[in-house]
Amino acid sequence: MSNLDRQAALSVCGGRGFVVAEPVRELLTPRHVQLGESTEVRRLLPNLGRRMVGAWAFVDHYGPDDIADEPGMQVPPHPHMGLQTVSWLHDGEVLHRDSLGSLRTVRPRELGLMTSGRAISHSEESPKPHARLLHGAQLWVALPDAHRNVEPHFQHHADLPEVTAQGLTATVILGELDGATSPGTAYTPIVGADLALTGGAEARLPLDPDFEYAVLSMSGEAEVDGVPVLPGSMLYLGCGRSELPLRAVSDAGLMLLGGEPFEEEIVMWWNFIGRSHEEIEAARLDWMEGPRFGEVKGYDGDRLPAPALPPVALKPRGRVR
Repeated sequence: MSNLDRQAALSVCGGRGFVVAEPVRELLTPRHVQLGESTEVRRLLPNLGRRMVGAWAFVDHYGPDDIADEPGMQVPPHPHMGLQTVSWLHDGEVLHRDSLGSLRTVRPRELGLMTSGRAISHSEESPKPHARLLHGAQLWVALPDAHRNVEPHFQHHADLPEVTAQGLTATVILGELDGATSPGTAYTPIVGADLALTGGAEARLPLDPDFEYAVLSMSGEAEVDGVPVLPGSMLYLGCGRSELPLRAVSDAGLMLLGGEPFEEEIVMWWNFIGRSHEEIEAARLDWMEGPRFGEVKGYDGDRLPAPALPPVALKPRGRVR
């Protein structure tokens, strides 16, 4: 999915200076961003107070939206580099096309994982016809320097491993959780899991103390380590946890995001992750004028033009604690 913000700002992310090395309970409020004609997303990362969680660098939550009489998601062809996109649905379908020739409909609880590597472009749209409701999350994972120029590829996995306890089903989207490992390719120590809780359930989820974590609320009412987390909000949890207490007030859907703190400082702008202003500038020019990002065939419409790039090179910001 694209960052459609026409005033896209350069951000410095990553580096252990942004990581809280102990358990915390930091509730993040979203920024509302219009995505296409009929979809509004709640952007949780990057956030004014929090740039990354492990290698997770971008988190949008959208819906549930009634799109029965609307076009639904309509994201024209756009470029990516230096990252992976993770598409995750609770309701609806998203049709993915990319410059490699991939054509795949991603459905609820299926993993759509696109590794951009050095360069790729893709589009995303609600199929015609489409389901009444659209509800999901779109996430990016930053690729470490050793792998950020890998050959681009797309993976689709309909069957994912689960971890279960009384009143809890955890579907492992990416990485590893409690001995269950996703088939999706990961390039850093990471975890992404969909947590489905039944009303009244209480559970303790095993965690890795070396990881930092956050929990995104998708639906229902739940408490995470005693903190009420409402749909569209995210609780940052820091590091140093060996387990996570969960309690469902009603049936609830959550997403657990975590990973080893990302050591490298990255520069993120629009749909690119790089390491310098100059690299971002070159990628923008390649999208506007060159063949580097390829062509998405079959999308009914024009591709997305790049916004203007701020002219001043970015300097690292103060550390967030």
